[in-house]
Amino acid sequence: MTTSHRFLAPLVAAALLPATPLAAEPSLTIYNQNFAVIRDSVSLDLKAGVTEALFSGMTAQAETDSVILRDPAGKVKFQILEQAYRNDPVSSGLMLQINEGKTVDFYVREPNKPDRTVQGKIVRSGYNPGGRPASQPIIEVEGNLRFSLPGEPVFPALGDDTILNPTLSWTINAAEPAKLDAEIAYVTGGLSWKSDYNIVAADKGDTIDIVGWITFNNQSGTAFKQAKVKLMAGDVNKVQPPQAEGRGMRMKAMAMAADEMAETVTEKAFDEFHLYTIARPVTLRDQETKQVEFIRGTGVKAPKIYVYDGATMNFGAWNNFRGEGDYGVPTNKKVWTLREFKNSKENNLGMALPKGRLRFYSRDDDGSLQFTGENNIDHTAKDETVRVYLGNSFDLVGERRRTEFKVDNSNKKLDETFEIKLRNHKKEAVEIRVVEHLNRFDNWELKQKSDEFRKLDSHTIEFPVTLKPDEEKIVTYQVHYTW
Repeated sequence: MTTSHRFLAPLVAAALLPATPLAAEPSLTIYNQNFAVIRDSVSLDLKAGVTEALFSGMTAQAETDSVILRDPAGKVKFQILEQAYRNDPVSSGLMLQINEGKTVDFYVREPNKPDRTVQGKIVRSGYNPGGRPASQPIIEVEGNLRFSLPGEPVFPALGDDTILNPTLSWTINAAEPAKLDAEIAYVTGGLSWKSDYNIVAADKGDTIDIVGWITFNNQSGTAFKQAKVKLMAGDVNKVQPPQAEGRGMRMKAMAMAADEMAETVTEKAFDEFHLYTIARPVTLRDQETKQVEFIRGTGVKAPKIYVYDGATMNFGAWNNFRGEGDYGVPTNKKVWTLREFKNSKENNLGMALPKGRLRFYSRDDDGSLQFTGENNIDHTAKDETVRVYLGNSFDLVGERRRTEFKVDNSNKKLDETFEIKLRNHKKEAVEIRVVEHLNRFDNWELKQKSDEFRKLDSHTIEFPVTLKPDEEKIVTYQVHYTW
């Protein structure tokens, strides 16, 4: 199987200027921190002196002080004397506000009655823009006040000062007349992306199939049709208002397709980050959530792992009581179930995995899929190992108890012995990894042990124990601490 990069591409924008066609499709770079960089092209017809221009495709969450308007060829010189942004597109509420104090017609439809028109004076519109709570409208009809609309309002024609979409306007000064396809770019909120993985495993066996999805969420207030889309991966610093939490992102992405499928996502290093580009244009409607498949892998080796970590003590809270008798003694009987796979080319993967949710499904005897657990993974570089906790095993049981404890404070030493019982009620043999935390003091030594162990770090050891069906085994060890 070959590994291919199936991803997406940056920067979006809108449509600009007095009734002139766009010179290119919009493009956008989306970050998974709820913002994006938008870029578009617009035809400008500049006069010698001052020209007014409009861009009526802005988003409702644009950071207007981030706007860049320039000649990408660098040949036309101009100066922006003034820039204004309006985000009050015409609506029924706005029209009520504009016509406060005036009398307008209301078209009334009622069941089993002929349609009719009544006149009402708009005393109060009830319209409160900017997210403030709306109040009830007040309409005077035949000398009576009504706290609701008597029907569908019929407004006079729009004035020159109304807009249909969030709009950016410029007053541009140019020394000479010029026609150019200018580039506009700006930062906006309301656009985000995330990754999810669906994993199907046989009820028995160590291989899995992976399908990964990129989910786009457009809450920007603007639709983007047939846009070029990219995803930016990396630690991008973004200054936030005092009341908002800081943003940071560490993201990488990966994609894979079957040999016969076309390459749909490409990846490249960009400055200190990674950029992933979707080959085909994407349409993102406002208030729309859309998924794009970006990885499909089969035959990934991912063995099931069973871990018994019997100690339930929060060791960090006991730093001042390491010599106390109950330190590290509380226990549980649950044996964890995990899946583990290496993100390597040899394992039919091998590109950086973006953080996201992994959902696991298994096929039962009749082939139907059953949900068996889920968890989140962090960003995972290539050739690193992913280990995902899926829940607790029903048929595996562990018991842990301390059998000896002896402390000699005058000579600064302590001896402790533990017994771990493991039972396998499955129909097949399994290996359980028994994890023990030797956290009392930094200096320790195992004086006695029933099984061989692996040292995971300076305070953690692991006993791999294989049990036959319906077998019980006992692991014992004695640890000697000095300080």
